[in-house]
Amino acid sequence: VLNIQSSLLFCSEKANAGHLTNFEVLDFLRKRGAKTDPMGCLGAVAASECKVYEYLLKTPACNQTRESVTEFASTCEGFKLTDADKQNIINWRPTSAADVYAMVEECGKRFCKDERGVPQDEEDRAKELVALVNEIFPAPPAKPKDEVDMKPEDEVDAKPEDEVDMDMKDS
Repeated sequence: VLNIQSSLLFCSEKANAGHLTNFEVLDFLRKRGAKTDPMGCLGAVAASECKVYEYLLKTPACNQTRESVTEFASTCEGFKLTDADKQNIINWRPTSAADVYAMVEECGKRFCKDERGVPQDEEDRAKELVALVNEIFPAPPAKPKDEVDMKPEDEVDAKPEDEVDMDMKDS
């Protein structure tokens, strides 16, 4: 994996610049003329690229900037994140300590000390990282109404077995 900062600088100049962030792919597709309207994409980019573009517009990459990604990559050095960790954080923009634990491999072991080696509470370090993300990156896009966690219709009216009507048991 190439250093994220170097891949940011060269993603459009080199055919194989290594792993790219979602922002870099979105930026590349914007420059190529991708649009959400499939008819507007004809000729400029492939239909599959329009689908990728449409998907990325629903991720935190949609309102990131090259400057914010570069700033995060340099500012987070105190957390001793790997390039893969940085890429996950940039791509998915954690909003809680739980998100950080899911994105950073062995987070508990790696966050138990600060950049000077002083013992720290690992959850406090995860919260510090979330605060840094909140400071540098814009808020993530809101989920569309149809993507909000909803129960299927058959679960709405179903009663758990413990709530079976007691009158029926007496009969």
